Amino acid sequence: MKKAENIIVGISIGDLNGIGSEVILKTFEDSRMLELCTPVIFANVKVLSFIKKTLALTAPLHGIDKLDQLVIGKINVLNVWREGVDLNFGTADENIGKYAIKSFVAATKALKENQVDVLVTAPINKYNIQSEEFKFPGHTDYLNQELEGNALMLMVQDNLRVGLLTDHIPVNEVAKHLTEKLIIQKIETVKKTLIQDFGINKPKIAVLALNPHAGDNGVIGKEDDEILRPTLKKMFEKGTLVFGPYAADGFFGSNQYEKYDAVIATYHDQGLIPFKTLSFGNGVNYTAGLNKIRTSPDHGTAYEIAGKGIADYNSFKEAVYTAIDIYNSRNEYLEISKNPLKTKEKQL
Repeated sequence: MKKAENIIVGISIGDLNGIGSEVILKTFEDSRMLELCTPVIFANVKVLSFIKKTLALTAPLHGIDKLDQLVIGKINVLNVWREGVDLNFGTADENIGKYAIKSFVAATKALKENQVDVLVTAPINKYNIQSEEFKFPGHTDYLNQELEGNALMLMVQDNLRVGLLTDHIPVNEVAKHLTEKLIIQKIETVKKTLIQDFGINKPKIAVLALNPHAGDNGVIGKEDDEILRPTLKKMFEKGTLVFGPYAADGFFGSNQYEKYDAVIATYHDQGLIPFKTLSFGNGVNYTAGLNKIRTSPDHGTAYEIAGKGIADYNSFKEAVYTAIDIYNSRNEYLEISKNPLKTKEKQL
């Protein structure tokens, strides 16, 4: 297993007019970060140097043209493009979107080819990345195509973990997406990631109801009684510790979530509103269910403060920490799976 200090963290630059570059550079200004990992930022060293100077930041950058030129313990910047880029902080720009995707595609390729160990993505603007070459709503959908597995958005902050049955779809389409097959697949994905990525042997999972008051026995919708409840019961009887569906309105306010290793919401805002309220800007978006590790901060491009040097970098830093922790946990799990006798030796 690799030692932590040798973990290569690939970083896609995100929207250059947003706060992505700022939070990346601020994260690695602390030299102690380079004792944990070696970053490779997929961008252009001249562009990053300009941003660094503009924001009066001090992180020393090391430009490289190939990944085999990477230097352990340095902030490596792989030149994905050569030309200069016109920046206008706080502005949505279609041309800037093209560079965000160049960075992301190159970083994903390096991840697939094991040239980097984990991927941390800076925020993109979902509207200016669309093109004939890239027709995906965001990072996750592309990663789901390129990497093995079934992607699931899992928001993480310490022991609070919130997953989603459905993510970026309109609210009026959520109910028709809730099938037994989808529910089983998502819960099994969360169960597997809790075991191999977070070291929880017998995870307990709570599932939130779709309708207010879990449908009130069919008075406010039948999906919870007809789809969710019987599916959860079937999974529980087969050994998965899954509970619910719980009425979502009081679940977080009553601290009920603390009894479980993960909570699965039926749709995007049902899970992310309480998560972001509780995580205070330290949350991490982890793409569970894939054969590779990708994390990102829990915020967007934040155009309104871009270029002002005031962006909080804690969520991005936590995304790096989480990627490293999951990498080590997954490697340990794989090692134990290959040699279960080691586990017994530890217990004796």
